[in-house]
Amino acid sequence: MTKIPPCAVALVGDRDESITAHRALPLALTEAGRRLGVGMDVEWVPTDEIVETTRVERFEALWCIPGSPYRSEAGALRAIRHARERRIPFLGTCGGFQHAVLEYARDVLQWADAAHAENSPGAGRAVISALACELVEATEDVRLVPGSRLAAAYDGATAQATYRCRYGLNPAFRAALIGGPLHVVAEDAGGEARAIELADHPFFVAVLFQPERDALAGRPVPLAEALVAAALARRGREAREIRE
Repeated sequence: MTKIPPCAVALVGDRDESITAHRALPLALTEAGRRLGVGMDVEWVPTDEIVETTRVERFEALWCIPGSPYRSEAGALRAIRHARERRIPFLGTCGGFQHAVLEYARDVLQWADAAHAENSPGAGRAVISALACELVEATEDVRLVPGSRLAAAYDGATAQATYRCRYGLNPAFRAALIGGPLHVVAEDAGGEARAIELADHPFFVAVLFQPERDALAGRPVPLAEALVAAALARRGREAREIRE
């Protein structure tokens, strides 16, 4: 019987065991692998090591993790662009959401002056700006867009979201950002964006909340499982193409 190779996932971010989400991430992926019947090859990839995309090319999926501001904004954006352009399964949580929006604004919309207000205070085109109400250790239910990958992962119309976040999508740029393949797929009760995904990508999902925290309570993390499943599906497609 052929043994299934482990699924290689990069955790893009700067590891800090004092961050609750960072303690949860390996647990979330290990459980996702167990549920899908595959071992996990998980590596932490510091943002300041991503000076070339070769640093992340071996991975079957990328997860851009909480903990911004990162040591290298450019490194995080380089990894996200690699996943987007090469159609590699991608998940961004918290800071990963923020930088996925920033990468899209700069590299797809060609907004060279697009900025993250935490990294560039006073920037004129801060596509990521301070939230009107900080979401620090806050929990809320968010509405999921039917038919989205996010809704499929949670198998429902809502999800409980836990945050440790002070920045999100700037409402002033929302309409321009989502005019193409980038869609908002989750909102809070007030209609504020809480998740995005790319319609023209096999799996490119980013959420402002931190679903990985559920692993610390022994609960499965649907988005971690969806990410690994997408990586395995991509592996299967590539294997079929080689055989053909």
